[in-house]
Amino acid sequence: MPDVIVIGGGHNGLVAAAYLAAAGLKVTVLERRAVVGGAAVTEEFHPGFRNSVAAYTVSLLNPKIIRDLELHRHGLRIVERPLSNFLPLPDGRYLKIAPGRTKAEVEKFSAHDADRLDAYEARLERLTEVLRALALETPPNLATGQGLAPSFGALLDAAKVGNRMRSLGLEGQRDLLELFTRSAGDVLDQWFESDPIKAILGFDGIVGTYASPYAVGTGYVLLHHCWGEVNGKRGVWGHAIGGMGAITQAMARACAAGGVDIRTSSAVSEILIEKGRAAGVVTDKGERVAARAVVSNLHPKLTFETLLDPAALPDDFRARIASYRSGSGSFRMNLALSELPSFSALPGCEAAEHHGAGIVIAPSLAYMERAFMDARLSGWSAEPIIEMLIPSTLDDSLSPPGRHVASLFCQHVAPKLPEGRSWDEAREPVADLMIDTVESYAPGFKASVIASQILSPLDLEREFGLIDGDIFHGRLSLDQLYSARPVLGHANYRTPILGLYMCGASTHPGGGVTGAPGHNAAREMIRDFRARRWVSRA
Repeated sequence: MPDVIVIGGGHNGLVAAAYLAAAGLKVTVLERRAVVGGAAVTEEFHPGFRNSVAAYTVSLLNPKIIRDLELHRHGLRIVERPLSNFLPLPDGRYLKIAPGRTKAEVEKFSAHDADRLDAYEARLERLTEVLRALALETPPNLATGQGLAPSFGALLDAAKVGNRMRSLGLEGQRDLLELFTRSAGDVLDQWFESDPIKAILGFDGIVGTYASPYAVGTGYVLLHHCWGEVNGKRGVWGHAIGGMGAITQAMARACAAGGVDIRTSSAVSEILIEKGRAAGVVTDKGERVAARAVVSNLHPKLTFETLLDPAALPDDFRARIASYRSGSGSFRMNLALSELPSFSALPGCEAAEHHGAGIVIAPSLAYMERAFMDARLSGWSAEPIIEMLIPSTLDDSLSPPGRHVASLFCQHVAPKLPEGRSWDEAREPVADLMIDTVESYAPGFKASVIASQILSPLDLEREFGLIDGDIFHGRLSLDQLYSARPVLGHANYRTPILGLYMCGASTHPGGGVTGAPGHNAAREMIRDFRARRWVSRA
């Protein structure tokens, strides 16, 4: 009998499994799909063309986890983008973003903004330093949900967080409050005057978020996307050779080296509860697998509304999960290309540094706001926001010689279409719109498309368990962050049911391919096993 069953072999589930096994526990991972990795997988979508199917870029993966799991030894290799971002503009101008080069680029549009850039980046770095430290810590669980006073340990944890905040100084604390409670657009408007720099920075505030850049809370989303690093370089974005599946396959190899039993094509249909505690699971094939503890890497609605008897949960907790908000307005496409795009702003189909960047089509904050308003009214944006990556410029293993693959991460679309319309009917026309939008910036692009893979919000939900297509397993809003993620009183990766834990992106620190939720959940489970002497002696 395993000590722990991990439901869902996405990256957080694999990270949790690896740490649990390293602590001497017997671990079984049950994954519904035929391959582990969750949304971080690489698959062939057209003969000879492979790409990262859903998650598509690297930055937030925590360096401690890379070291602890020895992912490089298990085959992971990450290369940096030659540019962080490339913003083509309708008037033929462009903006390139890269360490050490951004200021000169911004000066083409505004000397005022170029002068302000260093101060802005310095303030942001001070704040992200705090977030990096908090990412691998369990949030203070000050509310017990049972009418009891907070434990001394929880109070101590809160005091430690307070000390981190004080280390920012008064000015830094004001900056942090501003970013947590205001919109990305409002913050950027007070710093800068030119549309291009506000657009490229503001894009981070709405990535995976179904909201206008002027919606309260997008300031935090902007911050959330700034605390990553690649190969020891902070604020840099990169590509995993072999695609995002290379990350999770390296994690799976780390798990196997630690003795973890990974079973694919093994969906869980029920979490077993005996005498008030989690006692194992039942698979969709009817197999009962007993365990001393269960940890779910699934979206909380899947965990608590489909795998459990509702009577096993407290009424208020169940109601909070029912009202837990998801939906990221995301539409994903993978394209096989006969050639690289030639942009009006930078013509030419020969590989250049901008082809290896995150190519953002969204020239202003006003454009992004209109995109959101359109989606709210009609179901999708007439002029959508698109980030295009062409990873084959960095990784020739993904496509045949002379050909390329592109990832299109598109917004905004409504997670659920108005008037009861189905995404199964809208998928193709919306995909055509996305390609036409790129065509308007890169004439000839449409003709270069050999094949496409299309994932609407409904497809993302059906294929990867991303409810309403939410790439973060729930909105990164103030009521669903830190000690309130996913529900106040259960931010410490434990649930109201003894022996049942959470390790997915619905827990702190939230979404993105970070591995941090899995790392943190494993630490709490190991503490519980050791305190109760549950560690396997076999």
